[in-house]
Amino acid sequence: MTHALPYWRLSSFYLFYFALLGATAPFLALYFDHLGFSSARIGELVAIPMLMRCVAPNLWGWLGDYTGRRLAIVRFGAVCTLVSFSLIFISKTYAWLALVMALHAFFWHAVLPQFEVITLAHLQKQTARYSQIRLWGSIGFILTVVIMGRLFDWLSLDIYPVVVVVIMAGIIGASLWVPNAQPTPHGNRLAGDGFIKQLRNPGVLAFYACVALMQMSHGPYYTFLTLHLEHLGYSRGVIGMLWALGVVAEVLMFLAMSRILARFSVRRVLLASFLLAALRWLLLGSFAEFFWVLLLAQVMHAATFGSFHAAAIAFVQRSFGDRQQGQGQALYAALAGTGGAVGALYSGYSWNLLGPTLTFSIASVAALAAAIIIGLRLQEPNKGYVQ
Repeated sequence: MTHALPYWRLSSFYLFYFALLGATAPFLALYFDHLGFSSARIGELVAIPMLMRCVAPNLWGWLGDYTGRRLAIVRFGAVCTLVSFSLIFISKTYAWLALVMALHAFFWHAVLPQFEVITLAHLQKQTARYSQIRLWGSIGFILTVVIMGRLFDWLSLDIYPVVVVVIMAGIIGASLWVPNAQPTPHGNRLAGDGFIKQLRNPGVLAFYACVALMQMSHGPYYTFLTLHLEHLGYSRGVIGMLWALGVVAEVLMFLAMSRILARFSVRRVLLASFLLAALRWLLLGSFAEFFWVLLLAQVMHAATFGSFHAAAIAFVQRSFGDRQQGQGQALYAALAGTGGAVGALYSGYSWNLLGPTLTFSIASVAALAAAIIIGLRLQEPNKGYVQ
């Protein structure tokens, strides 16, 4: 017996969760710059939440697989995220902010990998509809960057923490609205194999290495793009619109992904995503003063995040059994966090030392390395979302 898909309940969670990312990715470094921190300190503070993705998702992923209480973990993580981030109102010193970044990220990164498993459990055999739900996260991101970009043109950045707390409250509300679901065991989904054994399957480790490289290449983008464009003379409102353009392209890609993955293999989609990422970072580092180049580079977000993420989720779901899905998703988040932290750290140290052009060039080399690895090491998989 099939059950009705709780489309809007699932979608509302993604909307608020990625609205929070829309508040942090473009504006967190800008807020720290507003507080007077150097680029190196900003890189360190931005790297801390990413470093927590190396630890937190695997811990919570194991707990979710062991207990099966994924929705309880999601709700607990959402509440603790808000409570711990609220500590930012106590002090703005570097040490205190580092603590706030670490503490809230530990709980925030508990949430999404577990919710991905819940979403896929609700979808059952409709996994091609994942992108139709996930695109609401992109819409949440778009609304946030546009509204906050305009807001910070009108008002002081001092209100930034208040806006973030309001969005976190939305995540809590959405998590309370979502009904629970558990993955349905399937005999042909490697259910009897252990996580480590599945991890050793051909191409799986190469895939995870490329996840880390891809996120490392995003380091200058997520840490310094807003400051980079502001220094080139763009207003915060225009910068918010440019961030939104990238995610609009991502939304359109998500809408097309079920058809794309039905026609092209996951390997080919990943390879194209990495190659376009390498080109995108070169454009942003060297030609961002030309508005039309900037528009083109932002449209390429459809590949560097949209097609990459959808194909990566498909690869993880296909590569792990039902009882290891949480750990597979958590490892994906952890390797993304590792790469993102390395990217934030190196860009923080190189931004003033080497300048934007060379910093983004390093990112381009990382994405190109991922393309080479995926081209050489990943076998041509079956098309579509599942084997």
